[in-house]
Amino acid sequence: MPTLWAIGVLIAAVAFGASSFIVPDFGGFDADQFPIPQDHPPMQPAGYAFAIWALIYVWLLISAGFGLLLRRDAADWAEMRPPLVLSLAVGATWLPVAKASPLGAAILIWIMLIAALLALFRAPLLDRWYARAPLGIYAGWLSAASCVALGLVFAGYGLMGEVQAAITFIILAVALAGAIQVLLEGVPEYGITVIWALLAIALANIGGPAIIFVLTLAGIVVMALLALRAWTLPRA
Repeated sequence: MPTLWAIGVLIAAVAFGASSFIVPDFGGFDADQFPIPQDHPPMQPAGYAFAIWALIYVWLLISAGFGLLLRRDAADWAEMRPPLVLSLAVGATWLPVAKASPLGAAILIWIMLIAALLALFRAPLLDRWYARAPLGIYAGWLSAASCVALGLVFAGYGLMGEVQAAITFIILAVALAGAIQVLLEGVPEYGITVIWALLAIALANIGGPAIIFVLTLAGIVVMALLALRAWTLPRA
Protein backbone atom coordinates (compact mmCIF):
# COMPACT_ATOMS: atom_id res chain seq x y z
CA MET A 1 0.00 0.00 0.00
CA PRO A 2 2.77 2.58 0.72
CA THR A 3 4.19 1.88 -2.73
CA LEU A 4 0.78 2.40 -4.33
CA TRP A 5 0.39 5.76 -2.62
CA ALA A 6 3.91 6.77 -3.70
CA ILE A 7 3.01 5.86 -7.28
CA GLY A 8 -0.24 7.78 -6.89
CA VAL A 9 1.64 10.93 -5.84
CA LEU A 10 3.90 10.70 -8.88
CA ILE A 11 0.99 10.15 -11.27
CA ALA A 12 -0.96 13.04 -9.71
CA ALA A 13 2.11 15.31 -9.87
CA VAL A 14 2.64 14.48 -13.55
CA ALA A 15 -1.04 15.15 -14.32
CA PHE A 16 -0.87 18.38 -12.33
CA GLY A 17 2.14 19.61 -14.27
CA ALA A 18 0.70 18.44 -17.61
CA SER A 19 -2.38 20.61 -17.10
CA SER A 20 -0.19 23.68 -17.66
CA PHE A 21 0.45 22.47 -21.22
CA ILE A 22 -3.26 21.96 -21.83
CA VAL A 23 -4.02 25.52 -20.69
CA PRO A 24 -0.74 27.42 -21.19
CA ASP A 25 0.04 30.99 -20.17
CA PHE A 26 -2.73 31.32 -17.58
CA GLY A 27 -2.40 34.76 -16.03
CA GLY A 28 -5.66 35.08 -14.12
CA PHE A 29 -9.33 35.14 -14.97
CA ASP A 30 -10.53 37.08 -17.99
CA ALA A 31 -12.53 40.21 -17.22
CA ASP A 32 -15.62 39.03 -19.11
CA GLN A 33 -15.85 35.74 -17.22
CA PHE A 34 -17.86 37.54 -14.52
CA PRO A 35 -21.38 39.01 -14.60
CA ILE A 36 -19.69 42.29 -13.62
CA PRO A 37 -16.53 42.46 -15.78
CA GLN A 38 -13.37 42.69 -13.70
CA ASP A 39 -11.11 45.06 -15.61
CA HIS A 40 -7.92 45.55 -13.57
CA PRO A 41 -9.50 44.59 -10.21
CA PRO A 42 -7.35 45.57 -7.23
CA MET A 43 -7.32 41.96 -5.97
CA GLN A 44 -5.59 40.67 -9.12
CA PRO A 45 -1.81 40.10 -8.75
CA ALA A 46 0.60 41.29 -11.41
CA GLY A 47 0.96 38.70 -14.14
CA TYR A 48 4.58 37.82 -13.34
CA ALA A 49 3.47 36.24 -10.06
CA PHE A 50 2.05 33.21 -11.87
CA ALA A 51 5.57 32.25 -12.98
CA ILE A 52 5.98 30.60 -9.59
CA TRP A 53 3.92 27.70 -10.91
CA ALA A 54 6.97 26.51 -12.90
CA LEU A 55 8.92 26.14 -9.65
CA ILE A 56 5.98 24.45 -7.95
CA TYR A 57 5.44 21.92 -10.75
CA VAL A 58 9.12 20.99 -11.02
CA TRP A 59 9.77 20.76 -7.28
CA LEU A 60 6.67 18.64 -6.66
CA LEU A 61 7.75 16.28 -9.47
CA ILE A 62 11.21 15.98 -7.93
CA SER A 63 9.62 15.32 -4.54
CA ALA A 64 7.31 12.67 -5.97
CA GLY A 65 10.15 10.93 -7.81
CA PHE A 66 12.40 11.00 -4.74
CA GLY A 67 9.58 9.65 -2.60
CA LEU A 68 8.85 6.77 -4.95
CA LEU A 69 12.45 5.77 -5.60
CA LEU A 70 13.99 6.29 -2.16
CA ARG A 71 11.20 6.66 0.42
CA ARG A 72 8.32 4.55 -0.87
CA ASP A 73 8.20 2.43 2.32
CA ALA A 74 9.21 5.18 4.75
CA ALA A 75 6.67 5.47 7.54
CA ASP A 76 7.19 9.21 7.96
CA TRP A 77 6.24 9.83 4.30
CA ALA A 78 3.04 7.77 4.42
CA GLU A 79 0.66 10.15 6.18
CA MET A 80 1.13 13.07 3.79
CA ARG A 81 0.50 11.09 0.60
CA PRO A 82 -3.32 10.64 0.60
CA PRO A 83 -4.15 14.36 1.03
CA LEU A 84 -1.36 15.28 -1.40
CA VAL A 85 -2.80 12.96 -4.06
CA LEU A 86 -6.21 14.57 -3.53
CA SER A 87 -4.83 18.10 -3.82
CA LEU A 88 -2.79 17.37 -6.95
CA ALA A 89 -5.59 15.39 -8.61
CA VAL A 90 -8.01 18.26 -8.09
CA GLY A 91 -5.27 20.64 -9.21
CA ALA A 92 -4.92 18.75 -12.50
CA THR A 93 -8.46 19.86 -13.37
CA TRP A 94 -8.15 23.41 -12.07
CA LEU A 95 -6.85 25.25 -15.14
CA PRO A 96 -9.52 23.90 -17.53
CA VAL A 97 -12.19 24.70 -14.94
CA ALA A 98 -10.74 28.21 -14.41
CA LYS A 99 -11.06 28.93 -18.13
CA ALA A 100 -14.74 28.00 -17.97
CA SER A 101 -15.95 29.06 -14.51
CA PRO A 102 -14.26 31.34 -11.94
CA LEU A 103 -16.82 30.22 -9.35
CA GLY A 104 -16.03 26.55 -9.96
CA ALA A 105 -12.32 27.33 -9.85
CA ALA A 106 -12.71 29.17 -6.52
CA ILE A 107 -14.35 26.10 -5.00
CA LEU A 108 -11.69 23.75 -6.35
CA ILE A 109 -8.78 25.85 -5.16
CA TRP A 110 -10.06 25.77 -1.58
CA ILE A 111 -10.24 21.97 -1.79
CA MET A 112 -6.69 21.97 -3.11
CA LEU A 113 -5.59 24.26 -0.28
CA ILE A 114 -7.17 22.25 2.54
CA ALA A 115 -5.72 18.99 1.23
CA ALA A 116 -2.30 20.60 0.65
CA LEU A 117 -2.23 21.93 4.23
CA LEU A 118 -3.11 18.48 5.59
CA ALA A 119 -0.21 17.06 3.59
CA LEU A 120 2.16 19.81 4.72
CA PHE A 121 1.42 19.33 8.40
CA ARG A 122 1.93 15.58 7.97
CA ALA A 123 5.13 15.91 5.94
CA PRO A 124 8.29 14.26 7.30
CA LEU A 125 10.75 16.29 9.32
CA LEU A 126 13.62 14.61 7.53
CA ASP A 127 14.23 15.06 3.80
CA ARG A 128 13.24 18.69 4.25
CA TRP A 129 14.10 19.80 0.71
CA TYR A 130 12.17 16.92 -0.83
CA ALA A 131 9.00 17.18 1.25
CA ARG A 132 8.30 20.13 3.53
CA ALA A 133 9.94 22.82 1.37
CA PRO A 134 8.10 22.05 -1.92
CA LEU A 135 4.85 21.52 -0.05
CA GLY A 136 5.40 24.79 1.79
CA ILE A 137 5.71 26.72 -1.46
CA TYR A 138 2.71 24.93 -2.96
CA ALA A 139 0.50 25.54 0.08
CA GLY A 140 1.74 29.12 0.43
CA TRP A 141 0.72 30.00 -3.10
CA LEU A 142 -2.64 28.27 -2.70
CA SER A 143 -3.28 30.19 0.54
CA ALA A 144 -2.91 33.49 -1.29
CA ALA A 145 -4.55 32.36 -4.54
CA SER A 146 -7.63 30.98 -2.78
CA CYS A 147 -8.30 34.37 -1.19
CA VAL A 148 -7.64 36.15 -4.49
CA ALA A 149 -10.18 33.87 -6.15
CA LEU A 150 -12.81 34.70 -3.51
CA GLY A 151 -12.12 38.41 -3.82
CA LEU A 152 -12.61 38.29 -7.58
CA VAL A 153 -15.76 36.17 -7.30
CA PHE A 154 -17.34 38.41 -4.66
CA ALA A 155 -16.63 41.51 -6.75
CA GLY A 156 -17.47 39.87 -10.06
CA TYR A 157 -20.84 38.64 -8.85
CA GLY A 158 -21.75 41.95 -7.20
CA LEU A 159 -21.56 40.73 -3.61
CA MET A 160 -19.03 43.47 -2.80
CA GLY A 161 -17.40 46.38 -4.53
CA GLU A 162 -13.96 45.74 -6.01
CA VAL A 163 -12.08 47.72 -3.35
CA GLN A 164 -14.18 46.34 -0.50
CA ALA A 165 -13.60 42.78 -1.72
CA ALA A 166 -9.87 43.38 -2.05
CA ILE A 167 -9.61 44.78 1.48
CA THR A 168 -11.66 41.93 2.94
CA PHE A 169 -9.79 39.10 1.29
CA ILE A 170 -6.31 40.55 1.64
CA ILE A 171 -6.97 40.72 5.38
CA LEU A 172 -8.28 37.14 5.26
CA ALA A 173 -5.22 35.99 3.32
CA VAL A 174 -2.78 37.53 5.82
CA ALA A 175 -4.75 36.28 8.84
CA LEU A 176 -5.00 32.76 7.43
CA ALA A 177 -1.41 32.58 6.23
CA GLY A 178 -0.11 34.17 9.42
CA ALA A 179 -1.87 31.64 11.62
CA ILE A 180 -0.60 28.76 9.47
CA GLN A 181 2.98 30.08 9.50
CA VAL A 182 2.89 30.32 13.30
CA LEU A 183 1.85 26.67 13.50
CA LEU A 184 4.47 25.53 11.00
CA GLU A 185 7.89 24.87 12.46
CA GLY A 186 10.86 25.48 10.23
CA VAL A 187 8.99 26.03 6.95
CA PRO A 188 9.70 29.68 6.05
CA GLU A 189 9.13 28.84 2.38
CA TYR A 190 5.40 28.98 3.10
CA GLY A 191 5.50 32.59 4.26
CA ILE A 192 8.00 33.65 1.60
CA THR A 193 5.60 32.42 -1.09
CA VAL A 194 2.72 34.35 0.45
CA ILE A 195 4.96 37.43 0.39
CA TRP A 196 5.59 36.82 -3.32
CA ALA A 197 1.82 36.90 -3.94
CA LEU A 198 1.22 39.97 -1.76
CA LEU A 199 4.04 41.84 -3.46
CA ALA A 200 2.46 41.09 -6.85
CA ILE A 201 -0.83 42.55 -5.61
CA ALA A 202 0.95 45.63 -4.26
CA LEU A 203 2.80 46.23 -7.54
CA ALA A 204 -0.41 45.80 -9.51
CA ASN A 205 -1.96 48.56 -7.40
CA ILE A 206 0.71 51.21 -7.90
CA GLY A 207 -1.29 54.20 -9.02
CA GLY A 208 -4.51 52.51 -7.88
CA PRO A 209 -6.34 52.59 -4.53
CA ALA A 210 -3.78 53.63 -1.94
CA ILE A 211 -5.43 51.57 0.79
CA ILE A 212 -4.81 48.34 -1.15
CA PHE A 213 -1.16 49.19 -1.69
CA VAL A 214 -0.64 50.07 1.99
CA LEU A 215 -2.60 47.01 3.19
CA THR A 216 -0.56 44.59 1.10
CA LEU A 217 2.70 46.18 2.27
CA ALA A 218 1.54 45.76 5.87
CA GLY A 219 0.75 42.12 5.11
CA ILE A 220 4.22 41.66 3.65
CA VAL A 221 5.80 43.00 6.85
CA VAL A 222 3.71 40.64 8.99
CA MET A 223 4.52 37.60 6.86
CA ALA A 224 8.21 38.55 6.68
CA LEU A 225 8.44 38.62 10.47
CA LEU A 226 6.66 35.28 10.77
CA ALA A 227 8.77 33.69 8.02
CA LEU A 228 11.92 34.96 9.75
CA ARG A 229 10.69 33.40 12.98
CA ALA A 230 10.10 30.11 11.18
CA TRP A 231 13.57 30.33 9.63
CA THR A 232 15.21 30.60 13.05
CA LEU A 233 13.33 27.64 14.53
CA PRO A 234 15.22 24.35 14.67
CA ARG A 235 14.86 22.45 11.42
CA ALA A 236 15.50 18.81 10.64
